[in-house]
Amino acid sequence: MKRKTFLMAALLLSGASAMAQTADDPVIMRVNGVPVTRSEFEYSFNKNNADGVLDKKGVEEYVPLFVDFKLKVEEAKAQGIDTLSSIRRELEGYKEQMVMPTLEDTAFIEREARKTYQATADRFAGQDLLTASHILVLMRQDADAQKQAAAKARIDSIYAVLQGGADFAEVAKACSDDKGSAQRGGELGQFGKGMMIPDFEKAAYALQPGQMSAPVKTTVGWHIIKLADRHPFEPFEFHHDAIIKFLEQRGVREASANALVDSLAKTEGVDRQVIINRYYDQLLKNDAESRFLAQEYYDGTLMYEVSKTRVWDEAAKDEAGLQAFFKANKKQYAWDSPRFRGIVIRGKDDAVLKQAKALTKGVKEEDWPQTIVRALNNDSVKVVRVEHGLYKKGDSKIVDKLVFKDKTAEYTSLKDYPAATTVGKVLKKPETYKDVKGQVTTDYQNKREQEWVDGLRRKFTVEVYDDVVKTVNNH
Repeated sequence: MKRKTFLMAALLLSGASAMAQTADDPVIMRVNGVPVTRSEFEYSFNKNNADGVLDKKGVEEYVPLFVDFKLKVEEAKAQGIDTLSSIRRELEGYKEQMVMPTLEDTAFIEREARKTYQATADRFAGQDLLTASHILVLMRQDADAQKQAAAKARIDSIYAVLQGGADFAEVAKACSDDKGSAQRGGELGQFGKGMMIPDFEKAAYALQPGQMSAPVKTTVGWHIIKLADRHPFEPFEFHHDAIIKFLEQRGVREASANALVDSLAKTEGVDRQVIINRYYDQLLKNDAESRFLAQEYYDGTLMYEVSKTRVWDEAAKDEAGLQAFFKANKKQYAWDSPRFRGIVIRGKDDAVLKQAKALTKGVKEEDWPQTIVRALNNDSVKVVRVEHGLYKKGDSKIVDKLVFKDKTAEYTSLKDYPAATTVGKVLKKPETYKDVKGQVTTDYQNKREQEWVDGLRRKFTVEVYDDVVKTVNNH
């Protein structure tokens, strides 16, 4: 097979599973001597070039990107990142996330279902389940005699209309003070012992299906109750599926998986993670997709950590390097319009603004806000607030009006800080990297990363087998 080493830019890519080579799954490359099978590469390539991906790559374009990703993983292992306690905890946590949804203790779930059923049955204490509707006239318990009489007269009037043959549901919609059930024609649904106000419950249980009560007084007012149905609480088998669905919504399957793992760990006298690892290994052995996902997470975790510590964090903290990079590439950071760099001060009055501006004399710009606030505000009295930033026209109405002299710009005065002013200067172009910090930092990180990857290519061997590359997604 023809071999060649690729020297290309690094990208953050999803990894794939390291599967044993077979005649149907040949090695497509070796990075630092570690074989990568065609199926590994295909999984990553197809995932990162699926429908909807904007910057799709061809196989030949993707190979060097995948190589760079694997180089970073090898460097992470060389630095011992895979042995760090924080990384091992993260990887063990991922194992549990993969394993637990695949485990289920049906006996545990059935026990929970029966416990739920029995608790409900015990609460009903052998009493029938009722289905009823009602009409309510509200009356406070502390109502005076006049209000009590008015409520009683109203419920009696409604009762007379119902006795005259009026439709219960229509009267409930029109007259009931229980607006929730009124929309349903007074329907309360099914209920049992202990689920209603005692006086209401007593009156409802005295009825037979189709019967309507006389006005019943409770702690909330007057009711007229119509019973639609009553029957004994059904057996467990009748409610089984509904109970299981109810418990699933409350995480019973997750609870059963945890109970299973804990039980096995206790029985065998081992740590819980030992049981998780066993199931994890079985899962990867039996399911190719899980193997791919597991390797993807493992490689991605190592790649991210080594890139963060070796490149991204170092570059972001390298102020001298950032400034030098900015100076060498000033043209690419030009602005299309001026910027105002400084502070916007809002104060109690003009005298406070004058004090605030005076406090900036001889002080570094980045210290202006803290200096002003510390000097003029205290725990009980706040007379000023300060915002520091880099503003282009349109970012701040105060800056537009006071700095860019936009006569159409109007800003709203704050109640406690009606006065406003600015301190700073207008820049036609960035003065330091901090004026375009986000963009410069990203570009500098990319430069440092490219240099780092170039070094990894010199450090580790890379062999790519072209004849296998040509068979990707074509075998």
